[in-house]
Amino acid sequence: MISWIKGEVISSWLHNKKQYILLNCQGLGYEVQILNYLKSELNKKTLCLWIKHIKKEDSDLFFGFIEKEERDFFRDLLNIKGIGPQIAMSLLNKFSLDEITNSVRNKDENFITSVPGIGKKMSERLLFELKNKLIINNPLKIEDSKDLKDSFLLDDEFKLIFDDIEITLKSLNYSQKEIKETLQFLTKNIKNAKLAKVDLVKKFDFECLLKIALNNKKEML
Repeated sequence: MISWIKGEVISSWLHNKKQYILLNCQGLGYEVQILNYLKSELNKKTLCLWIKHIKKEDSDLFFGFIEKEERDFFRDLLNIKGIGPQIAMSLLNKFSLDEITNSVRNKDENFITSVPGIGKKMSERLLFELKNKLIINNPLKIEDSKDLKDSFLLDDEFKLIFDDIEITLKSLNYSQKEIKETLQFLTKNIKNAKLAKVDLVKKFDFECLLKIALNNKKEML
């Protein structure tokens, strides 16, 4: 799997609004699709690119990025159901990473759906999955969000657990303030555990978190 290339720019061309270059790397010519803004870099004799290599039965596709963060974000987009490489490239061609992360923070569906090929349902899925990804990597200060459950959750399973705990606490006549404080307490416990994601999900299941929540209420009385 090729992840990085440094080579001489032999040629560049535009095909169906897609920008391509041909890189000579130790005598081999690599055809790479790049973001449109990289046209300004093509006057250089050599170019260094972070590569996403997609192998298919009948071809090998290469997508190149100047910044590693762009390449890694491109990979994240491809892991979202319904997002193919061309839609991902269209998104990165139209907006910067900062603009996209701000739209995720603000849950701006109209911003995302302005990209051709991304409809409302795909936009909702993209915003949800990217928000979870950004929370894990923590590049945004999402903990400042008013929605406590969305501010912490590591994955869908935790979201469902927190939802079930909230319902249970309501049935036990907890006030909204008590529920919020309890969820904050659970969040603190999970963060302080400092475990890998897979271990967190195993340790803090619904029964475990509910027990912690109820014991915390007893200690407060």
